[in-house]
Amino acid sequence: MTGLGYQIPNFTYPDVAADRLFPTVVAQAVEAEDSGFDTVLVMDHFYQLPILGTPDEPMIECYTLLSALAQHTSSVRLSALVTGNTYRNPTLLAKTVTALDVVSGGRAQLGIGAGWFELEHDALGYEFGTFTDRFEKLEESLQIVLGMLDGSRPSLDGTWYRVHDALNVPAPLSKIPVMIGGGGERKTLRMVAQYADESNLICAVEDIGRKLDALAGHCDRLGRNRSEITVSLQTSACIAPTHDEAVAEFEAYLERNPAAEVRRANTVVGDPDEVGARFSELLATGVDGITVNAPANGHVPGRVSLLGATLAPLIGGR
Repeated sequence: MTGLGYQIPNFTYPDVAADRLFPTVVAQAVEAEDSGFDTVLVMDHFYQLPILGTPDEPMIECYTLLSALAQHTSSVRLSALVTGNTYRNPTLLAKTVTALDVVSGGRAQLGIGAGWFELEHDALGYEFGTFTDRFEKLEESLQIVLGMLDGSRPSLDGTWYRVHDALNVPAPLSKIPVMIGGGGERKTLRMVAQYADESNLICAVEDIGRKLDALAGHCDRLGRNRSEITVSLQTSACIAPTHDEAVAEFEAYLERNPAAEVRRANTVVGDPDEVGARFSELLATGVDGITVNAPANGHVPGRVSLLGATLAPLIGGR
């Protein structure tokens, strides 16, 4: 499960031609693996998110990309952060994640959430529905997908999905860890306690303690051992050998992507000492791990390696 994950959330790289797009992504995944990250993750979206860019920017379908990255890496787990449940029938998702596990030699992880990007749904014809609809769908989907992944041939006559004796052959090579993304204290964290191995939180630092308490409360009510669940915090960084280089690269990114200005306050920018100090503070909040992205400069050769070399000792020493 994710102690230190590297997420690749964008595919808009300055001065990178279309035929160099995939090699640039591969280089980030390889640097992540070699520098101490244990998981490489990509977003499951078809349009770029408003906080990162505009809808017409490149976005590679995640499971095709993860399967391709499996051929260029050997040890990192591979995951969506996170699969939008609304985009695939749960039986297709179970088969897709299993295929990723087989082609990667047992390195697949299932990251999943209820789905939230309404523009994407409306533009591409996916039913969005209400907040309640999406969470009901997610819970039914989890029952089907997890049953298929563990070989129990699930049947369900639900409100949203109906399956009968759902086979999944070949089976995954080993147990596929399940991560549920989101920090909703009543619905999402209850599902984490009931179904998942990992929780990925996106929230303000001051809210982490409350989220952890909510998860612990759900675990108590469901008879689940809280220590069985890894809680990771999602955040962003822009690291460089010097403070001035990091600031310059981050400001250049914001100039290219004005929509990303909202990320300024939540991005750790600086040299290795500055970044390490801030991530030590984040880990001191009680989370078990970190998932970090670097949209400003992850495409720059050596930056992901520097980030991993800075953060891996913080995780390894815990």
